[in-house]
Amino acid sequence: MNLAVRYLARWDRTVAQVEQFLRDKGASPAQAKQTIVRLSDLRYLNDRAYAERWVESRLARQPMGRERLKAELQAKGIADAVADGAIGEALRGVDEEVLARRALKARQRRGIRLTLAQALRLLRQWGFEEETIDRMRGARIEREDLRHDE
Repeated sequence: MNLAVRYLARWDRTVAQVEQFLRDKGASPAQAKQTIVRLSDLRYLNDRAYAERWVESRLARQPMGRERLKAELQAKGIADAVADGAIGEALRGVDEEVLARRALKARQRRGIRLTLAQALRLLRQWGFEEETIDRMRGARIEREDLRHDE
C-alpha cells in the first residue's frame, strides 16, 4: 500500500498503471488487486476522473480528434467505455472542424508552412474523422478556386 501511495504521489495514474507497477515490484495478483480496491475506496484511484482530467489537459496542449484521444487513453489502460465517456464530455458542443482548424493554426504559428497534403496527413495522424477532413479539404479547395477567379 505504501509503495502504491508513493507511486501515486508523483502523478495521477490509472488502475492499470498502478497494477502494473505493483506487479513489477513483486506484488502478487491478489495483493495488487487488494491494494487497487483500497486505493479506489479512498478515492486515490478513479479511471473516470483520470480520463476526464487527461483529455482536458491534452486538448489544451494540442487539439486532436476523438480517435487519437481514445487510442492514447487505451494505451494508459483506460477501458473503452470510460474513454468514450470522458472524450464525449470534453468535446460536447465542440465542432470537430473548429478543433481541427485550431490544431493546424497552432502548427502554423510555429512557423511551419503546410501544403494541403501535409495538412490532411497531420489531421489523420491527430485522429480527426475522415468526414471532417473531407469538409476541410472542400472548403480549402473552394477558397483557392475563388482566389484564382478574382
